[in-house]
Amino acid sequence: MWETIGTVRDLGRLQEIASVLIRFGFGEFVQRIGLVGALERAGRLLHIGQQEERQRHAPAVRFRHALQELGPTFVKFGQVLATRIDLLPPDWIAELGKLQNAVPAFSWEEIRPQLADDLGADPETVFARIETEPMAAASLAQAHRAWLEDGRPVVLKVRRPGIREVVEADLRLLMRVAEIIEAQVPDLRRYRPSGIVQQFASSLRAELDFAAECRNAERIAENFEGDDRIAIPGIHWQWTCERLNVQDFMDGIPGGDMASLDALGLDRHELARRGAGIVLKMVLEDGLFHADPHPGNIFYLDDGRIGVIDFGMVGRVGERRRQQVAQLLHGMVTQESEAVADILLDWTDGDADVDESRLQTDVDGLVDQYRGVPLKELRMGQMLLDVSAMLRRNRLTLPPDLALMIKAFLTLEGLGRRLDPDFDMASEAQPYLERALLQRYSPSALARRGRRTVSGLLDLAGSLPRDLRRLMQAARRGRLRTQIEVTSLKAFGDQINSAANRLTVGVITAALIIGSSIVMNSVGGGVSNRGLMTLGVLGFVGAALSGIWIVFSIWRSGRGK
Repeated sequence: MWETIGTVRDLGRLQEIASVLIRFGFGEFVQRIGLVGALERAGRLLHIGQQEERQRHAPAVRFRHALQELGPTFVKFGQVLATRIDLLPPDWIAELGKLQNAVPAFSWEEIRPQLADDLGADPETVFARIETEPMAAASLAQAHRAWLEDGRPVVLKVRRPGIREVVEADLRLLMRVAEIIEAQVPDLRRYRPSGIVQQFASSLRAELDFAAECRNAERIAENFEGDDRIAIPGIHWQWTCERLNVQDFMDGIPGGDMASLDALGLDRHELARRGAGIVLKMVLEDGLFHADPHPGNIFYLDDGRIGVIDFGMVGRVGERRRQQVAQLLHGMVTQESEAVADILLDWTDGDADVDESRLQTDVDGLVDQYRGVPLKELRMGQMLLDVSAMLRRNRLTLPPDLALMIKAFLTLEGLGRRLDPDFDMASEAQPYLERALLQRYSPSALARRGRRTVSGLLDLAGSLPRDLRRLMQAARRGRLRTQIEVTSLKAFGDQINSAANRLTVGVITAALIIGSSIVMNSVGGGVSNRGLMTLGVLGFVGAALSGIWIVFSIWRSGRGK
């Protein structure tokens, strides 16, 4: 019943989503996944013919416009899709990369009560001065500049009031749509839509927690302690919470303002090298990196440091994954195609549909393409794009952490070439890759792996006699069982169970209607009869609610048909 109530509550938004997609030329997709039929069965009509944008723009442009119109959650979803270069072709990645977070700001009167609640006092009493006009407004938050009593400038990043409820409702609908796609569109099932939405939901919920963002910033700052290449704003924890982030104001040149950079006389080549070193250290050495290093999150300070802000979206890469990345790039350069193919297969988690011979042939061709290319002429970004294109041809997908990492590398190389057209990413990455490869065989790493292996073997040997004894005891007592699960039969059983539930409720509904009708027909005057009338009315109400439950139960089970 709770799921039914949720479905009723979300129907209006679901109709809006379907209508926007239809208007921007995706009516066939909406029909294919069954949304049209499902909404029509729920009494919501859609006009498939109203596809006014279909002929005006390319599909990628129309999709971006549709996401922009659907609001903050879908804009963020598009930005996450823009990191999946293993799923989408370059023109779609480029188009989704244009999605903007900018939205109209809340007025100071609207945001002040929430801010006062988070600060525990009136903002005017906490800060010496505060600007009521926001510096910037995005889909999840807006920023106000303020000054402490000692004169230091700070930035107040305030979460938009009511945004969590909007996001949770949209995430719920996105998950339902992903489940429908997996059930009804076999060609898209291999992309694991539910997994993508789950990753996105986890990432977006983390972005809504500004305290978690601040903890990310402090962890990365600790990794760069004593490093004069990077500046990360300090956090004022006495005021920071889930809905409010108070941090030092960073006064620098925005990442995209090349004219101001030249006017200040900073060395572009050196800045490109520093930026590359920062990101390469995050990814290949620390395993914790800024996953959205676009120009709006980068500042160039007058002392030559690079300021980095907004750690709401971070990526994490484990030690094993870092070693694989280093081996992949090293294998591309040293023409070790078999090693490259093995790593790609490992990344795709043993997908049963992989044609390994075709993949090996494609890897051989790709590796041969870079044979003899001098390191300084090697374009790492293009190499990663070529690897992603090969994955798409072979119907393979990357794990989410690797997709974020590759996107960060591409963004980094783009920023580096903007600063310095001769920027050589491969040469900058070479020492980091060599250290990563050597680290795998360092004495400490070998000792650590040896301890884990020996510990695992000892645990296995210690538990083996006990496990064998339990197995023999279960066999002697006749409790040894083999369980075989047939997925198709399970689905059939679920359908039978659902149909039986609806039949039972239908019988109860019919009984309520008949019984209530008998009661109502036997009612005369008097107080006791008024009680019978009330009982009859309640019976009809119960029958109506049961009928509504049956209708929506049928709608949910047939929404993809």
